[in-house]
Amino acid sequence: MKLYQHRNLGTKLAVTLLGLSLAAGTVSFAADRPSNIATSETKSKLDAKDWKFLKEAAEDGMAEVRLGELAKQQASQPQVKDLGTQMIADHTKANEELKSIASKKGLTFPSDVDSKHKTKVERLSKLQGAEFDRAYVADLIKDHKTDIAEFEAIAKSAEDPDVKAFAEKTLPTLRSHLERVEAVQAEITKK
Repeated sequence: MKLYQHRNLGTKLAVTLLGLSLAAGTVSFAADRPSNIATSETKSKLDAKDWKFLKEAAEDGMAEVRLGELAKQQASQPQVKDLGTQMIADHTKANEELKSIASKKGLTFPSDVDSKHKTKVERLSKLQGAEFDRAYVADLIKDHKTDIAEFEAIAKSAEDPDVKAFAEKTLPTLRSHLERVEAVQAEITKK
């Protein structure tokens, strides 16, 4: 280490301290960044529509599980209770796959359903018996038709190969759900 003359030492020390101060400020700024920065950075690497699809599929899947649990408790018809059981099993499996994809992409998987789905759960939780059965089945039909359209679109247009593969793999299950739910609806409306 080279020693400076007294006159230069003051200037060098001031510059060094200013540099350290700026460096510390930069470190402090970096530490103050949001903890979800990995999500934001990954989101920018992932096509916006692919990211949106993953987020919405996760929220929809969690809602299907929650509504399935409600169906097991509040439905009057065994076919509707069975639908609830199937929705829990199939959407839990799909949610696990989504969690894996999200983790691989550095995204945070939602921990709960969004407000739209919470409202739906609250509305259906107030119903019992045949009234619940009709509302739940009608809701499943509407949701699965929407989901199928969204999954078909993303299967064709996804930029990310994992997102595309998930959509393609999940579509047959969603179509099967829709067929079964429509059959159950036909049965319970006859009664």
